[in-house]
Amino acid sequence: MSSSDKIDRCLELDRQICFPMYVASKEIIRKYTPLLKELDLTYTQYIVMLVLWEDERISMRKLGERLYLDSGTLSPVLLKMEKKGLIVRERGKDDERVMDIAITPKGIGLKVIARKVPKEMGDCLKLSPLEAAQLLRVLKKILKKTTE
Repeated sequence: MSSSDKIDRCLELDRQICFPMYVASKEIIRKYTPLLKELDLTYTQYIVMLVLWEDERISMRKLGERLYLDSGTLSPVLLKMEKKGLIVRERGKDDERVMDIAITPKGIGLKVIARKVPKEMGDCLKLSPLEAAQLLRVLKKILKKTTE
C-alpha cells in the first residue's frame, strides 16, 4: 500500500465521524415527527418549548444561544408559535431593544402531553441507560469543543 493510499484512506466515508452523526441526527428528528404531531409542533418548535418549560421567559438572544440558532432561523419559528398561541413576544421591560419570549398558558398545557416524548424516543433508540448517558456526555463534549 502506497503512502498516498494510506492518506486517501482518511477520506473513506466509513472513517468519518461527521457522517454517522449527520445521518443519526436526521433519523432521530424523523422519528420525532410522529411523536410531535400530537403536540402540533415541529422539531425546532419542540426544542423551543423545552427551553420555555424550564424558563418561562427568556430573551430571544439567550434562546438562540441555548439552541445554537441564529435570529434568522429562530424568528419565523417564533412567529408561527405565537400564531398558535404557545408564546408571546414582548419588548424587554428594562430595554426596548431586547425581545423577550414568554410561554402562554396554552404552551404550558402542552407539557403534560410532551412528558411521554422522551421515553418514546428512548424506546426508539434502544440504548441502555448507560449508553444513552455516555452518548449524551460525548455529544455535549463535542458541542463544547466545536463552539468555543
